[in-house]
Amino acid sequence: MDRFVWTNGLLEINETLVIQQRGVRIYDGEEKIRFDAGVLLLSTHRLIWRDQKNHECCIAIPLSQIVFIEEQAAGIGKSAKIVIHLHPTSSNKEPGPFQSSKSSYIKLSFKEHGQIEFYRRLSEEMTQRRWENMPVSQVMQRKSGQEPGRVRAVGIVGIERKLEEKRKETDKNISEAFEDLSKLMVKAKEMVELSKSIANKIKDKQGDITEDETIRFKSYLLSMGIANPVTRETHGSGTHYHMQLAKQLAGILQVPLEERGGIMSLTEVYCLVNRARGMELLSPEDLVNACKMLEALKLPLRLRIFDSGVMVIELQSHNEEEMLASALETVSEKGSLTSEEFAKLVGMSVLLAKERLLLAEKMGHLCRDDSVEGLRISTMNNSGALLASPSAVFQQYFLLLFALIYLTTCKKACFLVLLLCSEKSY
Repeated sequence: MDRFVWTNGLLEINETLVIQQRGVRIYDGEEKIRFDAGVLLLSTHRLIWRDQKNHECCIAIPLSQIVFIEEQAAGIGKSAKIVIHLHPTSSNKEPGPFQSSKSSYIKLSFKEHGQIEFYRRLSEEMTQRRWENMPVSQVMQRKSGQEPGRVRAVGIVGIERKLEEKRKETDKNISEAFEDLSKLMVKAKEMVELSKSIANKIKDKQGDITEDETIRFKSYLLSMGIANPVTRETHGSGTHYHMQLAKQLAGILQVPLEERGGIMSLTEVYCLVNRARGMELLSPEDLVNACKMLEALKLPLRLRIFDSGVMVIELQSHNEEEMLASALETVSEKGSLTSEEFAKLVGMSVLLAKERLLLAEKMGHLCRDDSVEGLRISTMNNSGALLASPSAVFQQYFLLLFALIYLTTCKKACFLVLLLCSEKSY
């Protein structure tokens, strides 16, 4: 922290703002200090930190003081950080908040996320070193004002030159490492594009490829995952994050939905998406909020909530009337079905099968038979009456038997009531 100097926060001549992020805390090594919550600005020449409450409290450090930077992942109850290793402080440093420090590095803690983009932009500035491209007059002015009255010796100049060469070599190695990382990311994108082309070939040549080969290919494609998953670190928080997440969900769910008849439960969607995202897991709350924006963004998917509260994702082109007609035909062939039996016949989850049968009942196409055996859905005959199931017949015989017992005990009134109930149940 002894490398920081007080500043007014204004940009100098030839200095350009690159990026800024709110909610950043500064650590002096591992120690917490009073610079708790502020706005961190990255320019082409400096790192500037300004207190969010007291704008007069503003400190800065030149980028030329940075040796190298590294990332520190977030943990349980800990936010992600950027660790900045610094050169030793000069003897003629301008006044700052600290005169001395035990640590040769600082940590920038990002409480409101955004550290990934900030780290990328800071790495670019360290590679380009644009602060060296300032006018010669300013460079001479700084050099003349840095060490007044100093008599240079050849030996010291030689040592400084070697240190400078070593620093440049270190910067070069770091730059090459980031170039290799960038190349790796490009290759990853190429692999994802290759996976999409393989998926299209499997779809086009379904008959030419055996079932085992198809399953194996699909497992390879699923293991590749999403190339650039939308996260809070890359897109911030709030509405913008959920909008970008909704667009990505529309891209990865359209093909699975088409393969599953145009509808999937939100539980299935949650498992499928998180498997594809790898380590960047998605919370149920973020998934629901993103799905609520699908229809507003005019995407090919939409969120639907049944009367029972079950939430599903379906295609905009999903035809409910065709699905109900298909369900009616299936139940008509079997006479009556439970949701488990219907799910096994049509190849869908029990949850969705039950909702489809209940919807058909609500529309007046099917009737329910709720007994001790469970809920069964039956078809109706031409007159609109429910076709009797075994459980319904058993109930009628039980009522008649009960009526006969009451008749023998001269309970005529009870007999009439039971008889009326029996006629209505038919």
